Amino acid sequence: MPIVVRGLNLELDEPETLLPEKAARRLRVPVERIRLWAIIRKSLDARRHDRLCFTYNIELALADGVSGEDRLVRRLHRPDVQILPQVLQPVIEPGREPLCERPVVVGFGPAGMFAGWLLAQWGYRPLILERGMDVTNRHRHVLHDYYRQGQFHPESNLLFGEGGAGTYSDGKLYTRLNDPRIRTILEIFYRCGADPEILIESRPHIGSDKLPGICRRMRKHIEASGGEVRFGARLDDLELADDRLQAIVVDGEKIACGPVLVGIGLSARDTYHMLARRGVAMAAKPFQLGVRIEHPQSIVDRWQYGPHAGHTSLPSAEYHLVAKKAAGRLGDCFSFCMCPGGSILPTNESAGQVATNGASRASRNGHWANSGLVVTLTARDLLQNDSDDPLAALNALADIERTAFELGGGDYRVPAQRARDLLDHRLSDGVLETSYPLGGTWTELRRVLPGPVIEAIAEGIRIFERRLPGFAGPDALVAAPETRASSPVRILRHDQTHESLTVQGLYPIGEGAGYAGGIISAALDGLKTAERIICHHARPC
Repeated sequence: MPIVVRGLNLELDEPETLLPEKAARRLRVPVERIRLWAIIRKSLDARRHDRLCFTYNIELALADGVSGEDRLVRRLHRPDVQILPQVLQPVIEPGREPLCERPVVVGFGPAGMFAGWLLAQWGYRPLILERGMDVTNRHRHVLHDYYRQGQFHPESNLLFGEGGAGTYSDGKLYTRLNDPRIRTILEIFYRCGADPEILIESRPHIGSDKLPGICRRMRKHIEASGGEVRFGARLDDLELADDRLQAIVVDGEKIACGPVLVGIGLSARDTYHMLARRGVAMAAKPFQLGVRIEHPQSIVDRWQYGPHAGHTSLPSAEYHLVAKKAAGRLGDCFSFCMCPGGSILPTNESAGQVATNGASRASRNGHWANSGLVVTLTARDLLQNDSDDPLAALNALADIERTAFELGGGDYRVPAQRARDLLDHRLSDGVLETSYPLGGTWTELRRVLPGPVIEAIAEGIRIFERRLPGFAGPDALVAAPETRASSPVRILRHDQTHESLTVQGLYPIGEGAGYAGGIISAALDGLKTAERIICHHARPC
């Protein structure tokens, strides 16, 4: 087995070709004894401005083979020099339960896409339904119709369509989860066009410019493996008998179905309501609500890199901030989905709403950097009542988005305020510069968000200003609202089977179901649920 050597450092101007030499010194062997080597992990250590460096883990093979590698590792007895552990993938073996109708996947975001990928690979011929359009038509509807002409398409936008909301996101691929399937997910993205760096970077991302092509290639692969993908196909209803799913209704068409995996994302609010009417068990869960804050990227680079800001070897800098107890009884205010060199995007689900999210291209070389600033709350916190309606928060968030639309001028401009003016309770004036593609309107953001939420965010900004001078400076712009950070609803399911607690044959998956929080975790949930379907059922007859 190869040796893994961890924690090799290179200065900013040192080439990666020096890594074998540094590894040889660590191993106390001549560099000629290293036969093969490869980078398996790369990260930037920016903890000290006077000594920025890149840190690498590499795997290597010695000329004298496995026996020599084992002896060397035992002799050195160092925690940073070990035999590379073997990662075992889960064993999948098709089950025996008859499956006379093919499985259906609802939603072609990360959860549905990877569930469909695995089902197709194993010969289950899934039918995948996506209410939005393919990326080619979706791109035209977003960039031409919406951004240039202000025409919003309710079924083809930044939320609905091929790839889901993730298609127009930064494409962040890091997660705190530790699962061997994550490597599989990264390899699939790479095979479909992502840069190979995602396989080694500690915080990999794809970029909003590359994701559409990757989604298209994944779809083509699913179709070539026997799957079918239908666009413009919204799930309208379920047909049940004795709490068992018998068929689904799509645009008036009744479709007999096998297991139905529901990966509807955060924003299909009409589908949540339909599922609730059909008795699908749900529960309210904590969620995040807040704003987007935007700075020139050059300022963020100076915060993180000090005198090295602008060095050609350095990526656009990012930050991850937490203001402990800034939100009082709501807890912390924290940054979320930070997008270096990126843009603030409109992520409204319906006409007459405004909501925000962030994105950046693969190069992350844009002028602006933005991040969510959010607090965690419950439906009861938001509504200030004791309602146990699991959909109450969804309705309240929609009200906030409609208010933002009206205060923004009724033409999809985003309500915005300079950070300093937000802290001083003052309406901003002058030229409004923002990356938001539809422009903005100076607005008192305390009119957009509930008082406890905006006050917690203001306190968080004050705390961050003390750590990063200029965080609340004249170049800092705050836009609102950020309402799509996480789902306020969990569609309840069995822990082991992932089947709905109340409707047999229905399998909630992904972020919208309340079981994920990003591209990787949603893809992972889709894969794991598809595995359960495969291991329980025989291939469709």
